[in-house]
Amino acid sequence: MANLQVKGVDDAFYETLKQLAKREGRSLSQQVTFMLKEFVAKREKVAGIKKPGELLLDLAGSWEDERSPQEIVEEVQKARRSSAKLKDGFDVSS
Repeated sequence: MANLQVKGVDDAFYETLKQLAKREGRSLSQQVTFMLKEFVAKREKVAGIKKPGELLLDLAGSWEDERSPQEIVEEVQKARRSSAKLKDGFDVSS
């Protein structure tokens, strides 16, 4: 089994690790090994999950339609409801 030496650990952080190990019923070495394994496992799991931007890019361009762009625009325009308030246009004199 290999050994790992970590240099330059802040004293306060070292004490925090020791207290955590004590609460968890582990030696400091066991605690650090546990934390490293847990971190790597989570990182590998997260690496397999697509980020929102990647999902959006996957969706971009994936919509296929037999209609022409003009037919789609006409359908959208027909589906819109006109407002009685805007029947005469906007009043810009105010």
